[in-house]
Amino acid sequence: MATWDDVRRLALALPATKETTSYGNIAWAVGDKTFVWERPLRSADIQALGDAAPDGPILGVRTADLEMKEVLLASAPKIFFTTPHFDGYPAVLIQLKKISAKKLGEVLEEAWLARAPKRAREAFLRDRA
Repeated sequence: MATWDDVRRLALALPATKETTSYGNIAWAVGDKTFVWERPLRSADIQALGDAAPDGPILGVRTADLEMKEVLLASAPKIFFTTPHFDGYPAVLIQLKKISAKKLGEVLEEAWLARAPKRAREAFLRDRA
């Protein structure tokens, strides 16, 4: 089970990441592009999800594209989900209490890569090789 401390630690470990806010919630951005954020469910989300609406902390995470969004949703539907608000938008929602810190780190890294400036992304990948 991942925690907000894990999110903070993993996000800030990525180059050029800063902690900020988005719509009054905590978020993390690379440059001026948010790649992960706290995303409590809104009443419209709860209504759309019905009995399937999860409780507990929810994290929004950008994906590289809509195809990657679908891959994540299909790979672990107990962890990753979406709402109609995110239809057509490359992002998934994560039930924080159902994802391991290790898996969370992988997802955050992919989100960072999707949003990071080209030079930062290339330097990061070069350093990892």
